[in-house]
Amino acid sequence: MRLLTTVLLAAGALAAQEDHTHHDHGAIAGLGTVHFPVSCSAGAQEKFTRAAALLHSFGYEESAQAFSAITAGEPDCGMAYWGLAMTYYHPIWAPPTRQDLERGAEASANASRVSAKTQREKDYIAAIAVFYRDWATTPHRKRAEAYRESMKALHERYPDDDEAAIFYALEVRGLASDNDKSLVEQKKAADILLAVLPRHPNHPGVAHYLIHSFDYPSLAELALPAARAYAKIAPDAPHALHMPTHIFTRLGLWDESVTSNLASANAAKKRAARMHPGAGAFDELHAYDYLVYAWLQQAQDDRAREILGVMRGITKLDDAQFAAAYAFVAAPARFALERRDWKDAAALEVSPAWFPWKNFPHAEAITNFARALGSARTGDLDGARRAIQSLDDLKRAEPAGQPYDWTMQIDIQQTAARSWLELASGNREAALKLARAAADLEDRTEKHAVTPGAVLPARELLGDMLLETSSPAQALDEYKATLKVSPRRFRSIAGAARAAELAGDRTTAAGYYRELLALTKNSTASRPELLRAAAFIKEK
Repeated sequence: MRLLTTVLLAAGALAAQEDHTHHDHGAIAGLGTVHFPVSCSAGAQEKFTRAAALLHSFGYEESAQAFSAITAGEPDCGMAYWGLAMTYYHPIWAPPTRQDLERGAEASANASRVSAKTQREKDYIAAIAVFYRDWATTPHRKRAEAYRESMKALHERYPDDDEAAIFYALEVRGLASDNDKSLVEQKKAADILLAVLPRHPNHPGVAHYLIHSFDYPSLAELALPAARAYAKIAPDAPHALHMPTHIFTRLGLWDESVTSNLASANAAKKRAARMHPGAGAFDELHAYDYLVYAWLQQAQDDRAREILGVMRGITKLDDAQFAAAYAFVAAPARFALERRDWKDAAALEVSPAWFPWKNFPHAEAITNFARALGSARTGDLDGARRAIQSLDDLKRAEPAGQPYDWTMQIDIQQTAARSWLELASGNREAALKLARAAADLEDRTEKHAVTPGAVLPARELLGDMLLETSSPAQALDEYKATLKVSPRRFRSIAGAARAAELAGDRTTAAGYYRELLALTKNSTASRPELLRAAAFIKEK
C-alpha cells in the first residue's frame, strides 16, 4: 500500500514534467534533464551532462564517444574517464564482453590515475574501480555485488547527491533475481527512485529505471506514468522511445506499443546512419521484435510479415549483442507459432548466417524450440527429437555464472516440446504431465528484462493440450491463468473462448469471442479463430 501511495504521488510529478522541461537547469535537448556537477571546466561540464544523459538512456556507444571527447580536450578531467568506464558496464543487459572489460578497466585506471579535485568525485571513481578490479579472475556477479555495495556507501555518504541514488538504484535492480516472486530488490530500487522523482521529474534515468523495476505482471500498472513520460523526456534516445513498451506489452496495450516501437525503430535507424553508415541498429531490431509481437496479437499479420522482410534485409549491425540475437530468432518463431503455422515452424533456421550465434546459445534455443513444436504437431517425430536434442546441446553450451538463468528457460522449452512429442507418440498421460511440469516451472521464473515474453507461454501450451485431449473445462482454467500474466493475448483469448464453448458455457464463450473481435478490430488476417468468433456471435 505504501508503494502504491508513493507511485500515485509520483505520477503527478511525471504528468507535470512537460511544463518545465525546457526551463530546467541541466536540460539537454531531446535527452531530458540531468544535474551532475563535476569539477572540470565549464565547457567540459556541459558535455559531461549530455554524456551522462545518454548513459541513463543506455545510449552506451554515443555516451562513450561523448566522454572520450572530453578526455581528448581536457585530459585531467578524471570524471570523464569515470563516465567512459561506466559505458562498458550494462547492469540490466548481459555481462560485459572481454573487449568491453578491457576498455572499461583501462578507462577506470585512467580515472584513478588522473583522480579528481573533490572527495565526492574520487569516491565515484573508486566505486567503479571495484567493478573492474581483477576482472580476468573474479566472477562477474561477485564484482557487480562489490560495486553495488560501493554505490550504497557512496549514496549514504552523500545523501543529497541524487545521481548517486539513481546509479545505486540501477545496480540494485540490475542484480535483483528475476525468480524471486516477492520482488524485494526490485521494490527497493523503485523506492530509491521514487524518493528522487519529485526533485527530478524530467530525469531520463529515474523514469527509465522505474520501468525496469516495475517490469513484472504484479507491478506493471504502477509503471504506466513513467512509461508514458519517458518517451517525452528523452525523445532523441531510441531506447527511451522503446522502453515504455515493456509496460505496454505487460498490460496488453498493443496500440501504444506499436506507436512507440515505430518511433524507436526510426530513431535507431537515424542514429545508425549517422554513426555506422550502411549498418542496421540493434535498437531497431529490438523495436521490431516488440512490433511483431504486438501486431500478431491484433492479427495484423501482413504488417508483422513486412517487418520480418525488413529484418532479413539487414546484413550488418552496429552492435551484434543479445537484443539483436533475440530479435532475429524470436520474431520469425512468433510469426509461425502465434498463427499455428506448424509447417513453417518446423522449417525455421537460425538466421542470419553472418551473425555470431556461438555467443548466444539461449537465442539459438528459440529456433529449436519452434522446430520441435512444429515437427511434433506435423507428425515429424524424428525431426522433433532432433530439435529437442539440439536444445540439450545448447543448454550445455550456455556459459555458467550469468546473472540470468538461461538454462532454466531452455529447460522449460525442452520440457514443453517433449510434451508434444509424447502426445504425437500416443502417450497422453505422459504428455500432460510434462506440459504441466513446463508450466509450473515457467511460473517460478520471469522473462529476461530485454524480452517481451515467452515465445509461447508454457501454460498456454498446456491449455492447448487439454483442449485437444477433450478436457475443455481444465483448458479454460489454464488460459485464464495465462491471461492474468499476459493480458490480451490472441491465442489465450481464442483458446479460452473455444474451451468455454466446448464446456457448454456459452455465456463465457461469448464474452471471450467478443473480446477477441474487439482486440482484432483492425485485423488484416483471416485466422480460423476469428471466423469462429464471428460465427458464434452471429449464432448467439
